[in-house]
Amino acid sequence: MNIPDMETCLALLQQYDILPNVLEHSLQVHKVACALAQNLNGSVAINRDLVCAAALLHDITKSRALKTGEKHDISGRELLESLGYPEIADIVGQHVFLRDTSPNSPLTEADIVYYADKRVMHDEIVTIEERIQDLLKRYGTTPERYNKILENKDIILIVEQKLARHLSKPVEEIIHSLKA
Repeated sequence: MNIPDMETCLALLQQYDILPNVLEHSLQVHKVACALAQNLNGSVAINRDLVCAAALLHDITKSRALKTGEKHDISGRELLESLGYPEIADIVGQHVFLRDTSPNSPLTEADIVYYADKRVMHDEIVTIEERIQDLLKRYGTTPERYNKILENKDIILIVEQKLARHLSKPVEEIIHSLKA
């Protein structure tokens, strides 16, 4: 498995012209995802390095997508696959919409990155409700998109429950410690 270290991830983000605000968001998502992975209780096999790298790279094509209108989860997945990071590409491709949303499926690295992304609004760690309201305001421009965001809220809560079963501390305690 090919997992870039933090220095390589940051170099990739710069190489693909990440905007400063998108970089700040990515750094916060990285912080949340790594903290969650660090606080797993050992009941599930999660590759922490994979979580941290994917969290940092999850918006690698977001800046470009703001200009082109492309779906940055898809273009990010394709880019990372082409760079030789298939496992990271798979996670990046799921950070907007998870592939497996069953509450009974095992917790995965993609779940952690997806959840961490939903807890960061711009560069601020927020509640799920605050993030959903922000997403509705920014992206819920059609009834279909609005409803998809609301459906996603249910999925976020399912992932939070899955995550809680495998953490050594409550989710909110971990999140709160990051805000201090």
